[in-house]
Amino acid sequence: MLQQSTIENVLQAALATGGDFAEIFVEDRFANHLELQTSHIERAVSGRDFGIGIRIFLGLQNVYTYTTDFSEQGLIKAATRAAAAITNGQSGTIKPLSKEEVALVNPILQMPQTVDYERKVKVMRHADQIARNYSEKISQVRVRYFEEQQHVLIANSEGKLVEDTRVRTRLNIVPTAKDGEIIQTGYYGPGAHAGFEFIEALNLEHYAKEAARIAVTMLGAKECPSGKFPVIIDNEFGGVIFHEACGHGLEATAVAKNNSVFANRIGEKVASDLVTYIDDGTLPNEWGSLNVDDEGEKTRRNTLIKDGILQGYLVDKFNARRMNTAATGSSRRQSYRYNPTSRMTNTFIANGTTKPEDIIKATAYGIYAKYMGGGSVNPATGDYNFAVMEGYIVENGEIKAPIKGATLIGNGAETLYNIDLVGNNLAHGAGMCGSLSGSIPVNVGQPMIRVSQMTVGGTKEGK
Repeated sequence: MLQQSTIENVLQAALATGGDFAEIFVEDRFANHLELQTSHIERAVSGRDFGIGIRIFLGLQNVYTYTTDFSEQGLIKAATRAAAAITNGQSGTIKPLSKEEVALVNPILQMPQTVDYERKVKVMRHADQIARNYSEKISQVRVRYFEEQQHVLIANSEGKLVEDTRVRTRLNIVPTAKDGEIIQTGYYGPGAHAGFEFIEALNLEHYAKEAARIAVTMLGAKECPSGKFPVIIDNEFGGVIFHEACGHGLEATAVAKNNSVFANRIGEKVASDLVTYIDDGTLPNEWGSLNVDDEGEKTRRNTLIKDGILQGYLVDKFNARRMNTAATGSSRRQSYRYNPTSRMTNTFIANGTTKPEDIIKATAYGIYAKYMGGGSVNPATGDYNFAVMEGYIVENGEIKAPIKGATLIGNGAETLYNIDLVGNNLAHGAGMCGSLSGSIPVNVGQPMIRVSQMTVGGTKEGK
């Protein structure tokens, strides 16, 4: 992407005023989006983004700039401009660059760009047809196809030189059901760090029918009771609560500034004994996986909480300086326009030993959240509220009527303590996470769990 001599000259220019670390991040990204609605392709957008980010450290100073000028003269000019913010009175030095081999955690069998447009549309139409055929109450189906190929080069003054290609594909299925004036939508959005082979291998009968089933089921849902109840949260997308309310609190972005309830608590009990919480960027072909992070470090399996005891944090290179610790292969950014920081990859509660059906049977009365929707969280406190996309009343150990309008309200740290049953059916769900360094692909995951008591916001008085 760039000649090695050019990279070295840019890094040297970045350290000319006394910085003690410099990094260059080169990105070439191609993305393609297709959207099918009313059984026709309504939108097709393709684009390419090409740019370079330059970062300089001096102690706890962090300077970042980016440019789309790939000429050596233009890059040195950008590096010199960034270096002007640092004045240490002497020039820093760089180590000789040594290119590292990247282990392929995420093998790509079929590059999406090599696949004909017609094959992509065929999959979308098939998903649309399956969802429409599920019920006469399905009035509309929207199917979105996404593919992205990102090639990166990362080099720094410590001698690191790494190149990597990331390929992601995803299919979103959003049916709408209508019964008179009542309208409900369903959703499923499987994705992977994989090529088009992932899309063609999808079990569309499952995903499209499930998305349609959610929409149709919720047409007949009753108003949710409000109060404090045991809440059963199912696997896969149920993990979004802990991603938002706990995962962000375990990122060094918050911990290094003491803006987290988990700061300075390694070795302390922070959750139920049943909870082991893991972030693993090495899971093959998972949506949030990476061969290397955006600082060129190999991703790894980071156990954050084990048997309720806090083990560690997700740490990027800059915050490692603040915390006097090592980076954990957890630095990410949306693109070259963003200064990277510590972020999650595939974060999940590990499997327990209880069968999901036994969790239901053990609940005399409560709420079963099968699929979670959106929500909000205060990262500093862990206070959250999340909508339930599909929920049910549980009574006498059985799943009863569907409910609508349910909101789960609580505090992440307290909720971790209140988990009293953990299932053995771990599953991951693909999503996008927004934070300081932009929007990035992540997986949320968990087995079915039960929280012994949680505040449920509803639209009618509880039992």
